[in-house]
Amino acid sequence: MTKIRKFNLNEQEMPTQWYNIQADMPNKIQPLLHPGTKQPIQPGDLEALFPRALIDQEMSADRNIDIPEEVQELYKIYRPTPVHRAHNLERILDTPAKIYFKNESVSPPGSHKPNTAIPQAYYNYKQGIKKITTETGAGQWGSALSFATSFFGIQCKVFMVKVSYEQKPYRKSMMQLWNGSVIASPSMETNAGRDILAEDPDSPGSLGIAISEAIEVAATHEDTMYSLGSVLNHVMLHQTIIGLEAEKQMEMAGDFPDLVIGPFGGGSNFGGLSFPFLRYNLTRGNKTRCIAVEAASCPKLTKGKFEYDFGDSAGMTPLIPMYTLGHKFIPPSIHAGGLRYHGAGAIVSQLLQDGLIEARAVAQHESFSAAVTFARAEGLIPAPETAHAIAQVIREARIAREEGIAKTILFNFSGHGLLDMAAYDEHFRDVQSKEAAMHLSGSLLTNLVTPRV
Repeated sequence: MTKIRKFNLNEQEMPTQWYNIQADMPNKIQPLLHPGTKQPIQPGDLEALFPRALIDQEMSADRNIDIPEEVQELYKIYRPTPVHRAHNLERILDTPAKIYFKNESVSPPGSHKPNTAIPQAYYNYKQGIKKITTETGAGQWGSALSFATSFFGIQCKVFMVKVSYEQKPYRKSMMQLWNGSVIASPSMETNAGRDILAEDPDSPGSLGIAISEAIEVAATHEDTMYSLGSVLNHVMLHQTIIGLEAEKQMEMAGDFPDLVIGPFGGGSNFGGLSFPFLRYNLTRGNKTRCIAVEAASCPKLTKGKFEYDFGDSAGMTPLIPMYTLGHKFIPPSIHAGGLRYHGAGAIVSQLLQDGLIEARAVAQHESFSAAVTFARAEGLIPAPETAHAIAQVIREARIAREEGIAKTILFNFSGHGLLDMAAYDEHFRDVQSKEAAMHLSGSLLTNLVTPRV
């Protein structure tokens, strides 16, 4: 048995500023475009959706942005989060690679999402907003925003992608526990939802559709703002607390990553861990590889086009310069609901376009197989989204074994899978079915080739 090693900071060492990678990018991102005029968005164009402080952060070029004291205090409910050395996984994989993971699953909602939900709720509260609407894929974001708004007395309405609404009922329960209201999307509550259902009454939904519904409600109600859990610049900014903490923790371990790996839906998960380390590539010439891992069934980074596209299905959002599969794309109903998004954030898209980061795609079966390996090695049960990063970690660890190189790998354990056990049940049923089929095939083959006596 290998001794478990955990590297943690105390509250006094928690970062007091977020890091804005835009200050160090060699090629700045192209501006968002107004959906009607197709001209660059001005700050005033966003005031119907976001509080002014978030609009300022969205457009800021400042390298460091202060974290308000009230936000820091709420962060302390679960931050700093630990970095673990995955000794048992290393041993099972027989790899010379050193594997570390930043454990964001220790937040009350069980994922990294409160890192931006808390400041977004705070800035809305400071502007006097009483209602927020949003979307959620697998439910991590919806539960995080419900959690955050509960501290500020803000009503939270969540449009949850229908397939996840049905697959993950206890995510809905979490949101309701924190006083959020949850609607399966597409719904009959909005024009966007009604249009989709008229076309396809059995639509499984998508994040693009849910965004359209949430934005429509915000845009048509003066007392309501909109909140987004990924893709936009200010969301990436808030999530960098992950990597900023991890940087200090890797110093405690006497190590520095050769590879930084994160799951990829819209970008906040991956960017939150990788951007503070990528900063050293941009400013000091370091060579750390940063790998975004997406679902093979929703491969915007590996198979999409880099172009302007809407962030939602109905074309209500600003046009974003992104890698995209097209805003009408409806992904298959995989269990990693947080990765079922057609596009990538502008910052990540520009970094990939410039060859400063890498992208890989992982199929659902491989991701769940990797999650099982990790759970049996380290004891923690990964969320389906997190499992994609683990699959890439295992790939890289095996390459390190073949090459005989002792690489240091750091990945984002972005959420636990304790509310995703139905997905694991389905995985085990699939495995058993395949094993039974192989056994039957082997028996038939034996009968065919065994000579009669």
